[in-house]
Amino acid sequence: MINGPLAGYRIGVTADRRADEQIRLLTARGAECLHGPVIRTNPVDTVSALGVATEALIENPPELVVLTTGLGVRGWLEAADSLHLGEALREVFEGSALLARGAKANGALATNGFRMATDRPLARYVDIIDTLRSRGVRGTRVAVQLDGAGAGGLCDAIEAEGADVVRVPVYKWSLPEDGDGAERLIAATSAGRVDAVTFTARPAVENFFEIADRIGLHDAVVEAFAGGRVMACCVGPVCATGLTDLGLPPPMVPERFRLGAMVHQISTHFGERAATIELAGTGVRIQGRLAVVEGGTDAWLTERERAVLDVLIERPGAVHSKADLLRSVWHGAESDEHLVEVTIGRLRRRLGPGAEGIETVMRRGYRVSAS
Repeated sequence: MINGPLAGYRIGVTADRRADEQIRLLTARGAECLHGPVIRTNPVDTVSALGVATEALIENPPELVVLTTGLGVRGWLEAADSLHLGEALREVFEGSALLARGAKANGALATNGFRMATDRPLARYVDIIDTLRSRGVRGTRVAVQLDGAGAGGLCDAIEAEGADVVRVPVYKWSLPEDGDGAERLIAATSAGRVDAVTFTARPAVENFFEIADRIGLHDAVVEAFAGGRVMACCVGPVCATGLTDLGLPPPMVPERFRLGAMVHQISTHFGERAATIELAGTGVRIQGRLAVVEGGTDAWLTERERAVLDVLIERPGAVHSKADLLRSVWHGAESDEHLVEVTIGRLRRRLGPGAEGIETVMRRGYRVSAS
């Protein structure tokens, strides 16, 4: 029987941090996960970089502090504690107006007993810039906790408004040291062997396509996302711009920019795609690569088997020649019609009592008597 709305679907996970949590949430809903981290989070030298910036802010406190990530907030406070500067840094926070980008940074502030200066988190860097511009920050000292990519555009824009910006590096993002997992995920994406790929940071999107380009699969993964064979899922709008800036369709983004909300949205989306058909009087529920046959057992279909079945049931009663199926399923990469015969044979065996619903039409091809 089907166990969860994502049973039968394979989800690619690109995350480094909290990947285990994301995979646990997805597999609890029945998904098979393929983990290929495309990004690595590296802490900066606490004493030389973060410590110097923190001491400068304690000595000359800012009027405004911009917090860009939850990891950055927690990491900054923990590093300050290790340098015996934690109490002084908390006093800086208490005496400054705090702006948070996104729910994660806001949550980290709230957990540590701080409140934002705005009614709600600011989703994007452009929202932070607009807010500071409307307040007027010329001559104002502003501390910016940098994200892993450096938040250079944000800092430059604030400086352009006349502010004195103090950059606070907490961690840096980079390509993974071992790229084998990322390359496997990218290859699976290019071939349509995953149904969706999740991204939790814009640099992860950028790294994904950089690695794809390096191994010669850039155009193939672009086609997979653009053609809808693989669904791109992003945790928030900033992450999503990594795809739309490449000219790709807007990815799936939850209303609440949190990991759990993204997983819930993925579950809802794919759960609604499940369908029940009748083959030769036998009910067959199709969910991703999983077919649950009435009176039989669960049958796991290969990508080719599922694709052939999709073509046949799209127009019940219509005859599809072997050449048609080669074009539709193998996309012209194969010309041997025996491949179609073998795939049909395996599909029939998996469908058990429903196999008779896939009919051979002599010298013409195949059709299904489905409803």
